[in-house]
Amino acid sequence: MKRKTIVFTEAGKADLQESDLRPLADHEVLVANEISAISAGTERACLLDLPNLGDTLPGSFPKTSGYSGVGRVEKVGESVQGVRPGDRVLTHWGSQHTNYNFIAEENLLKIENEGILSEHAVFAVIAAFSLNGLRKTRLEIGENAAVVGLGILGLFSVALCRIAGGSPVIAADLSAQRRETALALGAHYAFDPAANDYVELVKSAASGGVNATIEVSGQSVALQQALAFAAPFGRISLLGCTRVSDTAIDYYQQVHRPGIEIIGAHTNARPKLESRPHSWTWKDDAQAVMRFMADGRLDMGKILSAIYSPMEAPAVYRDLAEHHHDFPVGAVFDWKQLT
Repeated sequence: MKRKTIVFTEAGKADLQESDLRPLADHEVLVANEISAISAGTERACLLDLPNLGDTLPGSFPKTSGYSGVGRVEKVGESVQGVRPGDRVLTHWGSQHTNYNFIAEENLLKIENEGILSEHAVFAVIAAFSLNGLRKTRLEIGENAAVVGLGILGLFSVALCRIAGGSPVIAADLSAQRRETALALGAHYAFDPAANDYVELVKSAASGGVNATIEVSGQSVALQQALAFAAPFGRISLLGCTRVSDTAIDYYQQVHRPGIEIIGAHTNARPKLESRPHSWTWKDDAQAVMRFMADGRLDMGKILSAIYSPMEAPAVYRDLAEHHHDFPVGAVFDWKQLT
C-alpha cells in the first residue's frame, strides 16, 4: 500500500505526493481516510506562510495541513484500547489530507451514529471550534449575539447561536453570498461591515449593544468594530486567528470603562480530559455537534458546498491562494475517489 498526501511544496503551491507506509507505533491507529475537510483560513495561512502559525517556523517547506478527517480504522497499535479495525472515526490534528492517516488514539473519536454522512461528520472538529468560541461567551437564552466573519467557523457559530437560544443573532461579512447563507442558517440580521453605518446598524438590531460577540474574521479592525457595538459588560470571544495586529484600540474607553471581556478562544484553550461549564473538551463538543447534525438542528446541506478529488489539490490550493474570497466555505477532499 502507498500513502498519498497533499503537500505544500513552497509558498502558494501544493502537490499530491506518494510515499511508503511506515511502521505503526504502539499508541497509534492507522485510519483509511474517507473524507478530509479544508479549513480555508488556517490552510491558506499555512500555504502562504503568513505570520503567527503557532510553532511553525517561517519558510518551513515542505509541510502538510488539514486537521479534520473521517475514515475507517485499518490497524491499531498494541496499546490502543478504544477502537478496533472497521470502526468509523473522526480524526483531529496530524496530517489529515492523506489516504492513510497515522493518528494517536487521543486524537480520534469513534462515530457511533452510522446515519451521519462522512461528508458531514468530518466538519464536527471544525464546528467544535465554533462551539468552544460560543461557550466562552457564556451566552444565555434570550441574549443577543453577533458573529463577525462568515467563513466555515463563522457560519457554524451562527447556527450554534440559534441552537443556544440567542435572540437576535446578528451576522456580518463582506460577502453578500455568505450573508445569505448565514440568514438561511438562522441569523436574524446580516450586515456588511464595510457599510458606513455598520456599527449603528448592529447596535440598533441589538437594541443598544451586543451581549455576546464571536469574532471570527481574524482582522484587528473587526475587533475594534466589535468593541464599538458591544453592550456594557459584553463578552467578545476571539475565535478567528488575528495574525496581524494593525489597528489601534482605545483600551481605556472601549474595554476598561464599559467592562468588556475579551476572551481567547483557540481550540487549545480548553480542557484536555474533563468538560466543565462553558469549557468542554473537543471530543464532547464534537459529540454534541454530531447530535445536532443527526436531529436536524444543524442543517449540513447548507454548509457542504464542494467535494474535490485529491488529484485536484494543485488547482484547489491555487484557487484558495489567489481567490480566497470566492472559495467554497464547506469544502472537502474525497479520498474514496483514489480507490
